[in-house]
Amino acid sequence: MEDFEIQSLLSEEMDKNNAILTIHPGAGGTESQDWAQMLLRMYLRWSEKHQFLTKIIEHQIGDEAGIKSATILISGAYAYGYLKSEAGVHRLVRISPFDSNKRRHTSFAAVLVCPEIEDTINVEIKDEDLKMDTFRASGAGGQHVNKTSSAVRLTHLPTGITVSCQNERSQHKNRSIAVKVLKARLYNLKMMEKERKLEDFIGDKKGITWGSQIRSYILQPYRVVKDHRTGLDISNVDAVLDGDIDSFIKAFLHKK
Repeated sequence: MEDFEIQSLLSEEMDKNNAILTIHPGAGGTESQDWAQMLLRMYLRWSEKHQFLTKIIEHQIGDEAGIKSATILISGAYAYGYLKSEAGVHRLVRISPFDSNKRRHTSFAAVLVCPEIEDTINVEIKDEDLKMDTFRASGAGGQHVNKTSSAVRLTHLPTGITVSCQNERSQHKNRSIAVKVLKARLYNLKMMEKERKLEDFIGDKKGITWGSQIRSYILQPYRVVKDHRTGLDISNVDAVLDGDIDSFIKAFLHKK
């Protein structure tokens, strides 16, 4: 009955689609890059528990630890409907493992979630609006990947949105996947603009934006995960970081 209730809340047009999830660390160098990798692991573990398929589209390793950015495709029924609750800024408070003085640090990472767009939905991208750069893939990948400029970065000039793909062997395949991610980002941007107009109409000025802090993961001086939108607190921080985020997702859907 609980699962049926949650599915009844997932009634928006794109809720049933696959999800494209992107993680970017905030300012703070190694600290925030390590936090971004912890979030990536959390979402991969959540997907595994729900038997969703995951494919890493783009993954840039940090200089010392963690990641500079990552984009993953999560495939499964209602993947976007569940994960749209995760979009926003996530805050971590802990004793830094990179600080020899064992001081407490606060790190931020931003999560962006878009639905994978089906071919039947038309999102127009003009060729003159696209700038394409090619570069060599970073990290492990074998002789071919590292010696050819197969990785692709697309910039949509009117909006400034940039997407990258480097995990396929051919430049053509990487460009095709990058275009698909860009379409999803542009569609999501349109939906957010519509949502903001509706919020202005009903008088609610507070929306989910790129700069909003949605959740805090506090490991020091006490241990708790707090969701600032729903007021839900969970003290089992280890379980949450291990992918047990369903309580936050359900609370968000009920509130929305």
